[in-house]
Amino acid sequence: MPTPELISPRSPRVAAAKRLARRNFRGKERRFIAEGPQAVREAVEHRSGGEATLTELFTTVEAAERYADIVAAARDAGARVHYADDEVLAEVSQTVTPQGLVGVCRFLDSPFEDILGARPKLVAVLAHVRDPGNAGTVLRCADAAGADAVVLTDASVDLYNPKSVRASVGSLFHLPVAVGVPVEQAVRGLRDAGVRILAADGAGEDDLDDELDAGTMGGPTAWIFGNEAWGLPEETRALADAVVRVPIHGRAESLNLATAAAVCLYASARAQRTRTPR
Repeated sequence: MPTPELISPRSPRVAAAKRLARRNFRGKERRFIAEGPQAVREAVEHRSGGEATLTELFTTVEAAERYADIVAAARDAGARVHYADDEVLAEVSQTVTPQGLVGVCRFLDSPFEDILGARPKLVAVLAHVRDPGNAGTVLRCADAAGADAVVLTDASVDLYNPKSVRASVGSLFHLPVAVGVPVEQAVRGLRDAGVRILAADGAGEDDLDDELDAGTMGGPTAWIFGNEAWGLPEETRALADAVVRVPIHGRAESLNLATAAAVCLYASARAQRTRTPR
């Protein structure tokens, strides 16, 4: 049975990992925290620029036994594995009830130009999205719908916020994500790459059902999703080829951001697969 190596929360390694809770330190170190077996497993398998994404793993002895395959894979991938007690995990973790595995990962965002060069067919653009949980959930929806990429504009939340990472449930490691792209640049680049731009807005002039019935959604598409509370500003709506609303057939006032994003992305994914069987 291995003995915990980092018995003090004041260890320099623990202090360095703990600082990654703050955005300025994440940006300076270009590192972020991924917690729990699902996220850590995905991080172990991910590589960026030829390098392993996971650089360090903090684990309790109990978690190391329960997730022995993940810990072994992390060690094989070159990550430094630290056995720690519960007090240390509580210091490093960003959750109330840590699951015993906390990974330190390299930043993995992709240059926007690389995304354009891959000729994407379905893209989610997060413009003015400020809630980290919503950002991570939309990323998860995009992954599930088979999107080719996600773009976070410079007015949106930090991709590596611990809440965003947790809400993505590992999808952060599955598809290219560009960050800090001005919305005008994102729209211009995608349009030049042959992608139709649709803005999702509850007050949109066009109805999603009508778009589907008209057969206009089978081509490459980027959806712009806005702020949870006040939607998209007029200047962003004006950039789109169409502003589309998800129809409300019942008595609900509206849909939350992640639900609307899932409906829109799946509608495009279905239309594209119907047009070009895979």
